[in-house]
Order: sequence, then structure tokens, then C-alpha cells
Amino acid sequence: MKPYYDHAGITIYHGDCREILPTLQKVDLVLTDPPYGIGIAANPFRQKHEKMSWDDKPADAEGIDGCRVGGDWVIIWGGNYFYLPPCQRFLIWDKEQPEDFSSSMCEMAWTNIPGPAKLFRKRVVNIEKFHPTTKPYELMQWCIGFAPKADTILDPYMGSGTTLRAAKDLGRKAIGIEIEEKYCEIAAKRLQQEVFNF
Repeated sequence: MKPYYDHAGITIYHGDCREILPTLQKVDLVLTDPPYGIGIAANPFRQKHEKMSWDDKPADAEGIDGCRVGGDWVIIWGGNYFYLPPCQRFLIWDKEQPEDFSSSMCEMAWTNIPGPAKLFRKRVVNIEKFHPTTKPYELMQWCIGFAPKADTILDPYMGSGTTLRAAKDLGRKAIGIEIEEKYCEIAAKRLQQEVFNF
């Protein structure tokens, strides 16, 4: 399949990950954030973004299983929404929100990486959103740190490319798959921006 974007070790495929994953070789780390099926993309407090229905249903078993076997190490955000085996190290993102806020105070990721559970704190209102469910850039860099020898990182539910941008800035290769073309374009533009050290 011809990539949508391919530059400096970063590749984006536009399409359904269930069709593309079987064509790819196994990578070192799968780091992804599939749809949870809670309708968050249509939530009124996401006014900046177009109301969308892709999150009305959770990612299906075929997509999740493809993620699980796609990498030596695997981190799946929203892991509590999917049928996954027990894990020792789960990751928590504490959004530092008040208890009476209309959205969740934290999110959980399932991993197959051994070790104790870990917690990351970053206030959700302080992150730049290119997509209704964008994870913080710093969170994705933190996740990559749990697989320090991972040379190639795969995100089968790429969204606006935060995982790929984090991987690029850490000097890793990365592959992203996204079904919505407009988010492929946003991700490609984010990846074209260079960071200069002065």
C-alpha cells in the first residue's frame, strides 16, 4: 500500500488499520489510543471540533488484537474498555480535573510491559487539541520511555499524529494509520515542522 506520507523514518497510511496491520512487519512498540465507544467526539464540550460518530462504538476485537500482536511491547490507552488480559503495569493519566467536572478525572492504558503501575500528571485544559481526543504530547513521550530500546513505534489509531510527533522528536522511527484523511493531513503538517536547538 502506498503511504500517505513517508519522510525521515516516519510513515503514515490512510485507511482502516484492520486491513493495513496484517501487511506490516512487527515493530518494537505499539502505542495507540483507539475509540472507546463512549461518544466523546460528539460531546458538547468539544465545541471546537466537528461532531463525529466514530467513537459511538469501541474499536472491535480485530483491531485490538492486531495492536496486541503488532509489537513486542504494547500500550493501549482506554484498555479498560477492551477485552485484554490482566496486566501488571497499567499507566494512568491524571488530568488534574475537579471531581464535579463533566469528563473523567483520569484515563488508563493497558500494557504488556512488566513493572509497577505508573502515574502521569498533566492538566487536560492545558493541551493543544488537533483532534477531539488528542492525548498530550508529553504523555506520549512519557509512554515511549517505558520502551527505551524501541527503535520503531506504531500507532494504528493515529488521529492527529501525536505519537508520531513524539517518536520523531525522540529520534525514533514511527508508523501511523488513520482512517480519516483530514487527520492524516494534520499529522503530516505537524511532522513537517522542525524543532531547532539554539
